[in-house]
Amino acid sequence: MPFPSLPAPLLAALTERGYAEPTPVQAAVLQPDTIGRDLLVSAQTGSGKTVAFGLAMAAELLGEEERLPPPGAPLALAVAPTRELALQVQAELTWLYAKAGGRVVSGVGGTDPVAERRALSRGAHIVVGTPGRLRDHLERGNLDPSSIRAVVLDEADEMLDMGFREELEAILETTPAERRTLMFSATVPKGIAQLAKQYQRDALRISAGDEGSQHGDIDYRALLIAPHETERAVVNALRFFEARASLVFCRTRATVTRLHGNLAERGFAAVALSGELSQAERNRALQGLRDGRARVCVATDVAARGIDLPDLGLVIHAELPNDPETLLHRSGRTGRAGRKGTSVLLVPHNRRRSAERLLAEARVKAEWGPAPSAEAIRGQDDTRILAQAMETTQEEPADGDLELAKKLLAERSAEAVAAALVQALRAPLPAPEELSAVNDRGPATPRVPREPGQEGVWFRMNLGRANGNADPRWVLPFLCRRGHVTRQEIGRIRVMDRETQFEVAPWAAQRFAAAAQRPGEGEDAHVLIVPMQGGEGARRPPARGPRPQHHAGEERKRRVAR
Repeated sequence: MPFPSLPAPLLAALTERGYAEPTPVQAAVLQPDTIGRDLLVSAQTGSGKTVAFGLAMAAELLGEEERLPPPGAPLALAVAPTRELALQVQAELTWLYAKAGGRVVSGVGGTDPVAERRALSRGAHIVVGTPGRLRDHLERGNLDPSSIRAVVLDEADEMLDMGFREELEAILETTPAERRTLMFSATVPKGIAQLAKQYQRDALRISAGDEGSQHGDIDYRALLIAPHETERAVVNALRFFEARASLVFCRTRATVTRLHGNLAERGFAAVALSGELSQAERNRALQGLRDGRARVCVATDVAARGIDLPDLGLVIHAELPNDPETLLHRSGRTGRAGRKGTSVLLVPHNRRRSAERLLAEARVKAEWGPAPSAEAIRGQDDTRILAQAMETTQEEPADGDLELAKKLLAERSAEAVAAALVQALRAPLPAPEELSAVNDRGPATPRVPREPGQEGVWFRMNLGRANGNADPRWVLPFLCRRGHVTRQEIGRIRVMDRETQFEVAPWAAQRFAAAAQRPGEGEDAHVLIVPMQGGEGARRPPARGPRPQHHAGEERKRRVAR
């Protein structure tokens, strides 16, 4: 259906931008019963909320006129959780109100407050900003709230999650009581409901779509991986689910830095976003994604809140989110404005149950399977390269190129020339990684029982009874966690005064060594694990030491048999 009756400047701006009909949330806020009322709107991310509230407050800003008055004290205030989202909202409202003579000014953290104060002093119709900076401008008298007719809280649930309740309350209490208050939120948890009850009057509740249900434009995939192969699985997911722009989520800044470095080393055009970056650095990273110089962004949850990248086709959860709301917010960065997207969860096989609970709580159905193998990626590459080569050769060559091609074919066979073209097209592609085969029960590595007398691989750890209060009850789970192995794959444990020696099953030794010898984190940073006899293949048990305090697998069976 077409847009309902709108002020002519706004309708012209929408037409110029290619808006033929409203999205569900835009249609919902333009119904006759919404006029002049406070609104509490829940809608999925990427559903066109910014244009929706821009249209919803048109009556307060324009009235019956087609032009706004000269800019002065602002008529509307829009609050967003992050700098990036606030600047995106400013850009959207600027083109929407441009033909009506609108002036939209921003006030966001991380930018020059003096420059913002000067911009506010020159007058504005709409001010868009983050909660802390807007509150600061209000308290310093830089922002005159006396003429404000409408206040919009965009992504209100995220602002509460980020701890901005006090700032939001201060802003709402400072603005005129007769203002119109519009709250837009992906979900409406208890905190949002309380805020609405306190600061809205007879608010109309609008749910554009089935709140909390699965986003129809996002394809969810849950990929089982070995716990120590997350970074390799990220590489293969990026290569298999190829997208013009991808976003990879990590929990900490340290993980972002490490993964970004590894991807760049493997040949990906990648940028990083974390809280420690300046606003200028964040803007450069995002601009690189928008103009195609970068295709992968590795980010923390906080840094990526509110990011809107139109061509973002893939979201990868390198580390599982802590709660269903974070899962939905992360995934909602893709599948926006009617475009299709893919959300990939990398699930270590020992965390499958946690991932299943997370998906169930988020009301999301995911397709389960293994991470893409190197062989599958190579096969997909062949298909893509063939299509690319066919497309390239369809173009009519220039006369000079055709003559050069004839000379080349006189010296080389057509097959050799075609092979060289394929090599040239394949060269920029990062090499896929070899991953361990994983099934629903864990690594699909055959666990061959040890023959009588067969030894495992022995390692030593620099903690013992005297220098670390080492005890088998602590050592065993620590080794499983540090080395990404199961209890059944740890054999005998010998706790000595200043070190601990232990045995790892032969089939798990290489995997254990690769994981355990990486530097530990936090309290485990000082714990060093190395193979005995100076090499990974040492298989002789220690000649001395107390009686083994832990037995596993066949060793336990032999003890029972005796």
